[in-house]
Amino acid sequence: MKKITTYLTILFVLICQAVQAQEQPGAKTLSEKQKGIVQMAALAAKGDLEKLKVAIHESLDAGLTVNECKEVFLHAYAYCGFPRSIQGLNTLMAALDERKAKGIIDKEGREATPVHDTNKYETGWKNLAKLRGQSTDGPIQKPTSGYGAFSPEMDRFLKEHLFADLFSRDVLTFAERELTTISVLIALGKGVEPMLRSHLGLTLRQGITKSQIEEVFTLIEKSVGKADADAARKVFSEISSRN
Repeated sequence: MKKITTYLTILFVLICQAVQAQEQPGAKTLSEKQKGIVQMAALAAKGDLEKLKVAIHESLDAGLTVNECKEVFLHAYAYCGFPRSIQGLNTLMAALDERKAKGIIDKEGREATPVHDTNKYETGWKNLAKLRGQSTDGPIQKPTSGYGAFSPEMDRFLKEHLFADLFSRDVLTFAERELTTISVLIALGKGVEPMLRSHLGLTLRQGITKSQIEEVFTLIEKSVGKADADAARKVFSEISSRN
């Protein structure tokens, strides 16, 4: 009887520890796929093509498909522009040629599901609401202040293209797209702190933990630079102190 009681006590303790580990924010770490997304996005935005090629090889070796790698650069252009993203795609093509020459055949992966949209502004508004954890019921609310009210064109481009055209592409998840976004913004450096602050908050809402975001900073510190990583840590500390 004493042995049974001891066994049940040990079992209870182990179960409690397992539950606590699952409940603790920060218990998870970035997957190899997520690390690849972070590295490729940051290095493409920074324009370090030599390091980018290494990151692409590592990402493909970790299991990312060709289409997933392409999608990182497609998404990144909305934040760092066509020149950086096109160079990212050019570097990906060069890396794939090198791998083919060595007999490595990488998986192409799935294509984005076609989207037939009759109201892209509404789709973009709803995707943004989902990212923010807000209800998509009710009428569409257009900006009444800030840059969106000052330039309705910019608001329309963001809703119809970024949040409708890009976020509706299901090659990457919302969480993977936000990891791409914050990595690009961190690599861009000074001047985009408000956008980084906003997207760090959105990244947390997609289920990425605080410790995973801190891991993003560590990866970018090693590949891009300590100054950019530290600046991002400062912005993140402001968010963390409020929660």
